Amino acid sequence: MSEVIVVIGAGPGIGLAVARRFGREGMKVALLSRRGADMERAAAQLSEAGITARGYACDAERAHDVADALQAVVHDLGPVDCLVYNAAVPKPGGPLEVGLEQLVRQFRVDVGGALVAVQRVVPHMKAVRKGSILLTGGGLALDPWPQMTALAIGKAGLRSLALSLFKELKPHGIHAATVTVDGLVAKGGKLDPDAVANVYWELHQQKPEAFEAERVVRG
Repeated sequence: MSEVIVVIGAGPGIGLAVARRFGREGMKVALLSRRGADMERAAAQLSEAGITARGYACDAERAHDVADALQAVVHDLGPVDCLVYNAAVPKPGGPLEVGLEQLVRQFRVDVGGALVAVQRVVPHMKAVRKGSILLTGGGLALDPWPQMTALAIGKAGLRSLALSLFKELKPHGIHAATVTVDGLVAKGGKLDPDAVANVYWELHQQKPEAFEAERVVRG
């Protein structure tokens, strides 16, 4: 039976590149994003390339949306073997400008959605003693830029979550890690999305004795 990868935040950069990379290896692909129609079109393009793919509408800010979408994925494609969380809100604002509501809303997307998704997929992974949870981090977690304060806080929180999950889940054979992307992702650039997608595949392929908690990729 083919493995299943779920990409939450399957935008045109890293998200879809990861979907294509894993799909070429024979995995079934579920694409989740607020823009459900875009995900259906992207899934159709993957299907034309011979990849089994489905698109789902999912607002990562809403816990019930994440839970319902993952339930639909399991029903349609099967249990989740790899979760990639790539959702984020890149809204600018300095530390003296960001309002509390904006900070909380962005944190719900940047970190909260990941937490909900992880808690939904881990029971199956524990039962079969394998699986990957790969969270897209950012250089802002390592070196914050004041004008992106809320996103920097979110990426720092996501990094902390990934490192905690790594310690919690490694004994169960589950690989949790963060791919910390430090730089601008652009086709043909130093951080080409297809090259970054290869990093996710390498982490998914690692054996338990070689699990990495973090891979930093820089442009």
